[in-house]
Amino acid sequence: MSSSLLRPLDGSHRQMFIGGAWVDALSGEVFETRNPATGELLATVPAGSAADVDRAVKAARKALEGPWSRFKPAARQALLLKVAELFEQRWEEIALSDTLDMGMPITRSRANRHRALGTLRFYAGMATALHGETISDSLPVGEHFAFTRKEPVGVVGAIIPWNGPTASTIWKIGPALATGCAVVLKPSEEAPLTPLLLAEIMAEAGVPEGVVNVVTGTGQAAGAPLAEHPDVDKVVFTGSTATGQSILRASAGNLKRVSLELGGKSPVILCADADLERAVPVAAMAVFGNSGQICIAGSRLFVAREIHDEFVGRLAKFAEGLRVGRGIDPETEIGPLISRRQMERVLGYLDKGRAEGARLEAGGGRLSEGGLAAGNFIQPTVFAGVADEMTIAREEIFGPVISAMPFDDLEEVVARANATPYGLAAGIFTRDLSTAHRLAARIKAGSVWVNTYHAIDPALPFGGYKMSGFGREGGVDHLYEYLNTKSVVIRLD
Repeated sequence: MSSSLLRPLDGSHRQMFIGGAWVDALSGEVFETRNPATGELLATVPAGSAADVDRAVKAARKALEGPWSRFKPAARQALLLKVAELFEQRWEEIALSDTLDMGMPITRSRANRHRALGTLRFYAGMATALHGETISDSLPVGEHFAFTRKEPVGVVGAIIPWNGPTASTIWKIGPALATGCAVVLKPSEEAPLTPLLLAEIMAEAGVPEGVVNVVTGTGQAAGAPLAEHPDVDKVVFTGSTATGQSILRASAGNLKRVSLELGGKSPVILCADADLERAVPVAAMAVFGNSGQICIAGSRLFVAREIHDEFVGRLAKFAEGLRVGRGIDPETEIGPLISRRQMERVLGYLDKGRAEGARLEAGGGRLSEGGLAAGNFIQPTVFAGVADEMTIAREEIFGPVISAMPFDDLEEVVARANATPYGLAAGIFTRDLSTAHRLAARIKAGSVWVNTYHAIDPALPFGGYKMSGFGREGGVDHLYEYLNTKSVVIRLD
């Protein structure tokens, strides 16, 4: 099988992957994907629709009921290990794809190697460790043997965002391969190239035809039909809360199982005893990493009043020292935003922050000098004097913007940190173990990091509280999201 991805990213055409074949949309329509750092055309991609989703779902169902159903756990484990091996061999190509397609600095995309490969190998390890239970017989009549079986949920519709194409693809497809499900993946139209590349590598590794399918297109034209499709058994989605709500409504048709990892407005709490040398770069990159385009961005920074001014001053100096530029430059620390539309959206939040009375300590505008003129670059921005009711303190910005606010005691900061509809992540900086435990127990968030941030391990479950969604990715919990439990009772006498 030849791949459509071996050509350079020079504006040539790519195809989507359905049933083990590279195909165009049935309509023949295409869309463009461009480098957010330069505006240059990278490729044209099929604009898939409901008809393309339908043929992908049929291919997945055929695979699920065909040879794929006869793969033993050890065979699925071996397949995942082979996928991980090929990913490792081609990691530079994968990293470059993420950098060009969505702007991630090349140093960051290269550094994601450990997490991505570790996640695949974790799933491989779990493939042979998933099992049911034997149940003690307590039925009133006769003698029985009772046990449970874990079985694949079926065809999974996976819809991913643009801000981490490799990680999102692995988080959706990895557990499907481990559990014996089949997948139809709909990547974001803003960054579709890496998921197509990963599908190529998986096919090279020996993933059977139809087990992994990638349909490119917009959320409305391809994502919505996938969420609504009557032969999809489960939908997994990462993205905005509003879209997650739409997917949940769409799942009602055949009562699909749904996992949602949605938006966030995560608090980071700096206690008075925090190690400032450690906290400054970590708290800064909790937001500025990936140009703020990350659901767990710790954008609400609560700082103990006695260290507030010193910490904000250090933070602003750190922000001003970050190198903003094209992701392909190995010296770049902050890349572009994904699109002109997203850049304008973030600039609108900067205007609102100033208009509502926040004090600008660093950044605050677009960078468009010299080689940055054609890209979507925004300065790493620090606001102080922010009140909880301000727009920048309440809404998810998805850009490199920190809102710093003082607090006076722990009771106060817990209440303020939890005063949000979201609950995805939180950070705490303190030298006191008792304080760390007390705060971690009371913050309503799916992940709480102490004296660190963005510490995501393959063995740890990740997901949200409240309107940040439900279901978990990572850890054993993740695999069970892709499994049904069947009870079997046999009368023996």
